[in-house]
Amino acid sequence: MRKNLAGVIAALAASLLLLFLAAPTLAILGSAGGAGARGLLADPELRSALALTAGTATAATLVTMLLGTPLAWLLARDRVPGRSVVTALLDLPLLIPHPVAGIALLLVLGRGSAVGGALLDVGIRVVGTPVGIVCAMLFVSAPLYVSAAREAIARVDLRFESVARTLGDSPWRAFRRVTLPLSGRGLLAGAVMTWARAVSEFGAIVIIAYHPRVASVLSYDRFTSFGLREALPVAAALVLLAIVPLVLLRALRRGERAAACSSCGA
Repeated sequence: MRKNLAGVIAALAASLLLLFLAAPTLAILGSAGGAGARGLLADPELRSALALTAGTATAATLVTMLLGTPLAWLLARDRVPGRSVVTALLDLPLLIPHPVAGIALLLVLGRGSAVGGALLDVGIRVVGTPVGIVCAMLFVSAPLYVSAAREAIARVDLRFESVARTLGDSPWRAFRRVTLPLSGRGLLAGAVMTWARAVSEFGAIVIIAYHPRVASVLSYDRFTSFGLREALPVAAALVLLAIVPLVLLRALRRGERAAACSSCGA
């Protein structure tokens, strides 16, 4: 009797939480899903914002993969001095409020800073440009990729790398030929999460690059300027865009589980 009662309570609590998490998103799609889809055809500002969002998120993800994969390998193989400090620094962007992240980026990359001034001297302006958007997306989403990549690489047996080294491969060649393919699915899943997080960013972007507008900033701008009715189609389009990486991530995880089961069976 007590077990049945505990099961009922657990199911009720879980249902309430799921309803709370799902209801706002479903309400957006139910209220403006069609308008959001039509806006992709009829609203040039929305199309431009979505294209900018997707393009800058892709750029931020590619930079993250290029710079973050070696760092993830070093962390997974415990080859980073002060590993706990480095890990804490990686986790910090996930913990601080994102408008604060935007202010921090503004201090480092603004025209009055040493870095921002040096970039301006070579013709690269960060604030108020797509470059600033990429920087904001990179700052808030890169820790997700490094964490996922570190776990994926750590699951690769170190003996495989050792065998490649005994056969004459350099550490980089062993990583490229052995570790990278074996951890590839996990790295790709981390990249998908990074892209999805970059697409959804608002707080840091609105500080460092209000113009040109990405989709999240456009939604906020229309809400503050014209009210809820005008903001809903943009919000719905963003939700529809978020479904794409979600579906891809689920497919990757199902493939990873299937591969693990087949290897166990073999």
